Amino acid sequence: MGETDKVSPMRSKKCLDCGETKPASDFWRLKSSKDGLAYYCKVCFGLRNSRSYRKKQADLGKETRAYRRHSDVPEGMKYCPQCKEVKSVDEFGRNRASRSGLTHYCRPCHSKAVAEIRKRNHGSARNYLLKLRYSVTEEEVGRMMAAQGGVCVICLRAEPKHVDHSHLTGVVRGVLCFKCNGALGQFQDDPRQLGDAADYLEFRGPHAARMRLELGSAVVDGEARRCEAFTLWGTRAKFTGTPRQNHLRQKYGINDEDASWLLSVQGGMCAICWSAPAEHVDHDHRTGVVRGMACGGCNTGMGQLGDDAVSLRRAADYLLGELVRTVATPGGGRRLSLTVPDVDPTTVVGGGWESYREEDGRHRRMMWTVDEDHEGPTWLSRCLAKMQESYASLGEEATGFAVG
Repeated sequence: MGETDKVSPMRSKKCLDCGETKPASDFWRLKSSKDGLAYYCKVCFGLRNSRSYRKKQADLGKETRAYRRHSDVPEGMKYCPQCKEVKSVDEFGRNRASRSGLTHYCRPCHSKAVAEIRKRNHGSARNYLLKLRYSVTEEEVGRMMAAQGGVCVICLRAEPKHVDHSHLTGVVRGVLCFKCNGALGQFQDDPRQLGDAADYLEFRGPHAARMRLELGSAVVDGEARRCEAFTLWGTRAKFTGTPRQNHLRQKYGINDEDASWLLSVQGGMCAICWSAPAEHVDHDHRTGVVRGMACGGCNTGMGQLGDDAVSLRRAADYLLGELVRTVATPGGGRRLSLTVPDVDPTTVVGGGWESYREEDGRHRRMMWTVDEDHEGPTWLSRCLAKMQESYASLGEEATGFAVG
């Protein structure tokens, strides 16, 4: 056996520093010594190295933390160098890059350190997230909000706080309020669903026509039917007293059989999108009348936009790229235009948008209206064709190939 494989037969040895006799396992191996063990025990060896290292750092003008042996940490525990406490490994996050598989700092210290780094490198946590998710800075978002006149471009009522972007292209479209941004997600960024929802609220769509045909009215007057003993189709109602039965009668003025009948009239599908099962009774919160059965997305989306057909059509045109336009100013500059007729957003103060909003709503209602004898492309089909051309050009730029 060579020197490198020398194993000391000694069971114990005296440390030259501390003078204690310790087991051979408490000494590092040293092939140059006669017994194959170091002259100092592992504890004293660490102290010697610590003093040498700290003396060199002090000569360089650097500060170091107090010496601490890693082996002093009990099993299942870990030392956090930030708060200088020994804690359970459960208080540390996961880090596959480290040898232990854990983060160097405990969770509170790690979060604090990450926040400080983000603030130092990016100015603020919000600025970091904006650059990470949307590739824009907090300053750029501030300029976008100022160009919009400090108002959400869809509802023209609330303060814009949320950056909205296309999930298809990643392009930032504008800054919206919480409700408008959420409603776009509920309608799956589909302008057709938003337009159909506006018609649904104005009793102009296919669902209203079917209700008039089956019931003689586009809605069910829940208030008038609250104590009615007959179903919508004339049979005597069965009052089971179940929680659902009581809920339907108290909130909507209908019974379980009425809800089942409405669902059958709609073929079990949502009265707006016709692509998802109808799970919720939809009613007018002001008058109490029941309009139909809707899926969770459409029902929630209409509620977030306040059951407002104007906001729904503005949201649809926003997705189609027909709401926010850039126009020239007399001085040769450019600004945004949010309504028809046009008005400079930066000149409208407070609640001064209502008159412009109403006129814009009438304009968009006329643009979206399709007569029964209409021939040729509609406003929606023309806008969708324009969007498709835009996406095709983006694909060509990205790949260098023509998209058929």
